[in-house]
Amino acid sequence: MTTRRTMLAAMAGATLLPAGFAHAANNPKAADLAGTPLKEIARRKGMRFGTAIANRKDQFGDAAYRALVERECGIIVHETEMKWQQTEPAKGKFTFEQADEMNAWARDKGLELRGHNLFWQPEKWLPGWVVKEDFGTQPGKAVEALMRERVRTETAHFGNQVVSWDVMNEAVDPETGKMRENVLTKPLGAVEQVDLAFRLAREYAPKTELVYNDYMREDAGSARHRAGVLAMLHELKKRGTPLDAVGLQSHIGSWDESKKSKADLVEWRKFLDEISGMGYNLLITEFDVNDRRSPADITVRDREVAAQAKDYLDVTLSYPNLRDFLCWGLADHVSWLQTWYEAPRLDKLPMRPLPYDGHLKAKPLREAIAASISAAPARKAMA
Repeated sequence: MTTRRTMLAAMAGATLLPAGFAHAANNPKAADLAGTPLKEIARRKGMRFGTAIANRKDQFGDAAYRALVERECGIIVHETEMKWQQTEPAKGKFTFEQADEMNAWARDKGLELRGHNLFWQPEKWLPGWVVKEDFGTQPGKAVEALMRERVRTETAHFGNQVVSWDVMNEAVDPETGKMRENVLTKPLGAVEQVDLAFRLAREYAPKTELVYNDYMREDAGSARHRAGVLAMLHELKKRGTPLDAVGLQSHIGSWDESKKSKADLVEWRKFLDEISGMGYNLLITEFDVNDRRSPADITVRDREVAAQAKDYLDVTLSYPNLRDFLCWGLADHVSWLQTWYEAPRLDKLPMRPLPYDGHLKAKPLREAIAASISAAPARKAMA
């Protein structure tokens, strides 16, 4: 019986060609991209390709899946294992073991590491003990001390292995375009707390890329979110905040009911132009494609997903200040979208948002990613 392990063992010599792209066998360019690891296609352009991975049985605990990550990726990021609620679930009680296990593997396999994240602004994602914390009669000083301890402890533990930190995650409310408030922002001010987070990160991780990460998208339904992010970035720029790059989560596809059009990508380019004009670098940090409004037929659906991805990636990867491209998982069965309640498929079928299917077989999306990276302009050599 064919298993994921036996299939992946075969892939060690040659990658399975994506379903629906049999022409690749007669197309030298397509065959080369199908047979070359994505990390190598990216490296040729001065980029890094990678994925998020979780310390779960179906990901890091699955030898076949782990081998797929090793083959395709040059950089990883943890899904949850470095987040505050995971590393300090109770005040002063640290749990780094799950992250450490994966980081040792990454070091052994030559995989670089992104840190995700130091602060996540929606209050529901803060550790429960932080939300309940009594900040006393001088709450501003108490919050600053707490943030300093968070940054100092986390960056000291993971050290120089982390090449890029998501210092601040999702600080802008997508519905209003205004900055989110939580127990940490109220004593300091929303912009002031974000600014402090980056200054602390620069103090304790002076050689690491510092990133603002958010899920604004290219579609019309995300216009207010994009505008809010730009307003915050301009304010941080005026303050001299040591922010190096903006992480584009890139959860694209059918998230809302807005109709997709080519005009969306024009607006997206304007957004990327404005960020780049401020001197910031870009990253794709969490790429996947929500297929909730695509047909049930897998062949048609995979083709639509690949086409949406290529349109988006051709624009986004055209920016030479974008060097890192990470998916949020490599295979459909591990995707967070399978259980995300806010934007499910109405027919209840499993989603197909990632470059490999649940049997670790390459899909048309894998070819679209490879083609877009290959067509991107070369970056200057990394220092």
